[in-house]
Amino acid sequence: MRDPRADTAVALDGAGAELVQADVEDAEALRAALDGVGALFAMTTFAGRDGTEGEVRRGGLIADSARAAGVPQVVYGSSVGGAERHTGIPYFESKRRVEEHMTALGLQTMFVRPTFFMENFASYFTPETEDGVVVLRAPLAPGVPLQMVAVDDICTAAAAALLDPASIPGGAIEIAGDELTGEQVAAAFGDRAGLPARFEPLPLDVLADDPDQLAMFRWFTTPPAYRADITATPRLVPDLRDFPAWLSARD
Repeated sequence: MRDPRADTAVALDGAGAELVQADVEDAEALRAALDGVGALFAMTTFAGRDGTEGEVRRGGLIADSARAAGVPQVVYGSSVGGAERHTGIPYFESKRRVEEHMTALGLQTMFVRPTFFMENFASYFTPETEDGVVVLRAPLAPGVPLQMVAVDDICTAAAAALLDPASIPGGAIEIAGDELTGEQVAAAFGDRAGLPARFEPLPLDVLADDPDQLAMFRWFTTPPAYRADITATPRLVPDLRDFPAWLSARD
């Protein structure tokens, strides 16, 4: 817990959780915080000024601290679909390196590898209504399907893994709730609005200033990119949302 005074921390405290504060960059404090823990959900991110190298470093500190504290079970729930396949995408590779470090340490680890976040269509690639038509513009290849998952469903999958390690045979799963082309995503937005819709693909060079995103969207153009286990995901997430259900939940 970074800030025990935060609203979310106060809510957890009220629910009976024991709060411990530690900084992921402080190995000694992190190890002490993990002492006696029965299971750990670990999350890392490449966001920040130190980018992917910072993610690798923080992931390593978490793993080392978990091993030193004797944590019997770890769920690394912020990996990514394709992490183990050497995609060359910078932030996929950083998560691969974290996975490999955890494995090399002998930690009992389960890897939850989500696909594209549905929420990206509520922030980075939000459709616009123009002359009574819903228009979605994104750097996706026409007609090429993209696997995706709702963020809340990632949390449910990770919780299922923590509660029942046997629910992820082999210790890793790639998860998705739907697989749609850009045209189908636009149509779903149009159906929700009761309006006609169209998809306008953007050239990849709109991402030229972001090497991570450019590499990822280039990877999307040649299927199969993500390879989620469509059969196993609903067993972890019984109320798994497809894209229209995710849209409905946002209202």
